[in-house]
Amino acid sequence: MSHVPHVPDGVALHSTSRSSYSSSGAVTDVRLDSPVSTLRIPDIFSDKESIIQFKKGVEAASKFLPTANSLLADVRYDVVGKEQYEERKDAVVKVDNYGKKQSPERSRGKKNYLREDVIDSAEGRNNKQSAVFSESTVWSEMFDRVLLCSAGKNESALRETLQAISKQNALENGPSKGSNGKKKIQGKKKGGKRDVVDLRTLLTNCAQAVAAGNQRTANELLKQIRQSCSPTGDGMQRLAYYFADGLEARMAGSGTHIYKALITRPVSAVDVLKAYHLRLAACPFRPMSSFFSNKTIMNLAEKASTVHIIDIGIMWGFQWPGLIQRLSSRPGGPPKLRITGIDFPHPGFRPAERVEETGRRLANYAESFKVPFEFNAIAQKWETVKVEDLKINKGEVLVVNCLYRFRNLLDETVVVNSPRDVVLNLIRKLNPDVFVQGTLNGAYNAPFFIMRFHQALFHYSSLFDVAEAIVPREVHERMLLEKNILGQEAMNVIACEGAERIERPETYKQWQVRIMKAGFRQLPLDEEIMRMITERFKVYDKNFVIDVDSEWLLQGWKGRISHALSTWKAAY
Repeated sequence: MSHVPHVPDGVALHSTSRSSYSSSGAVTDVRLDSPVSTLRIPDIFSDKESIIQFKKGVEAASKFLPTANSLLADVRYDVVGKEQYEERKDAVVKVDNYGKKQSPERSRGKKNYLREDVIDSAEGRNNKQSAVFSESTVWSEMFDRVLLCSAGKNESALRETLQAISKQNALENGPSKGSNGKKKIQGKKKGGKRDVVDLRTLLTNCAQAVAAGNQRTANELLKQIRQSCSPTGDGMQRLAYYFADGLEARMAGSGTHIYKALITRPVSAVDVLKAYHLRLAACPFRPMSSFFSNKTIMNLAEKASTVHIIDIGIMWGFQWPGLIQRLSSRPGGPPKLRITGIDFPHPGFRPAERVEETGRRLANYAESFKVPFEFNAIAQKWETVKVEDLKINKGEVLVVNCLYRFRNLLDETVVVNSPRDVVLNLIRKLNPDVFVQGTLNGAYNAPFFIMRFHQALFHYSSLFDVAEAIVPREVHERMLLEKNILGQEAMNVIACEGAERIERPETYKQWQVRIMKAGFRQLPLDEEIMRMITERFKVYDKNFVIDVDSEWLLQGWKGRISHALSTWKAAY
């Protein structure tokens, strides 16, 4: 098996995190086995072939994914936290000063194919000279099969596996009824009927007690909720578990402290990727969003010599390996690809660490597919970014991409000069060929707690219900997704206030007004893209919905719209 190459000479990576940093020489990354350089995958943007490849591929992916029985055995998770592992060897690579690789070491550990942890020694790090990353060959294989265009096959196989487990569970335990907010208490009868606990009502009443400062009532209600909720139960029981955490933290006045502790914990990119893979397979929101954005960029890049993508809120950059692969097969050869990755600074001594790591990984993919590549990392508050920081070159196709991250910017209720408007004004000054915007369609940004709590309960009930309907309860990646993503978001919404509350979504209609006010005009939805997305949507659960309103592509669950996409250009 071939190795993912290190960032070669000629592939430029630049980093900015208040103090400027750049590197135009060779930058090394963790060297891992990967099949990336030998892949030849059909064009995902061809129509008929695309649909066939997207729907099928279980057999091709079976070597990566376990059978229903083995998956169930591998991810069986009990309440006391004991998991079954197999032996493995991890390569430990020490990295000094962003990219100088030291000698690898070998350490023995445990392995579970759907529970592969990467140990980040950032926690407890007491200097800024070194960081230790523990990796395995599973890392690169997962990145390749999830992020490249063959992922559709693996997602199809994973959906088949999840369905098999769901059927097996239904035979053993009876069919799941989904998350309806009520839990039957076994063994307790009143008047010949089992007692029913309405968790939704308990949560609402508890929130009202917390808002009124009635600590005694709030504690009593929290006790009732705790008796009926569980992180391993059905959808509503899981939601209640994390919402109760938020209410308890808010009542204790420790919400900000707890949330900061949660987000500063070391996070394994592999664990994040596994949760992301599960999300891709079970839910169309993310894959359709990436397809919408990438296809829009491919249409613009048809004859371009250089494409410059400014990705606001790049995080792990999971969207871009597939685009790099597609650009490599462009007739006449690939253009030069420049990506400017912008995100908030990471807590600690190395604020640009995560963005830089994303750049190194993308540079590896670009080298593998022989796409000329340059990456510019910017880790600072988005409203402080200036035009000159973005290194715009004349004659390049310029794309600004922001999928579902504008919700993390403060608004005018906190800061007079709204960072949302500041960033939109910056984008308008850039005059990009297209601005692709994805909006999390939520209304839980109200300054009043009770109103915000009601809307958050409304929104997250839908997301937890998706998981309950699609993903078996035993699958560890579901727990990972709910705890590390949905649970953390809910904690921020419920327990934090002021500048510390960064989960602030607006509805797509609110964003339409805001973007137009900033000087943009909305572009019509591309008919070909819409037709292809509509066809791809059919492989997912029938309760997922897709619609169009005012040139927004809308996605949702059981009639409730949660994600919206649109494209824009500067109006003047």
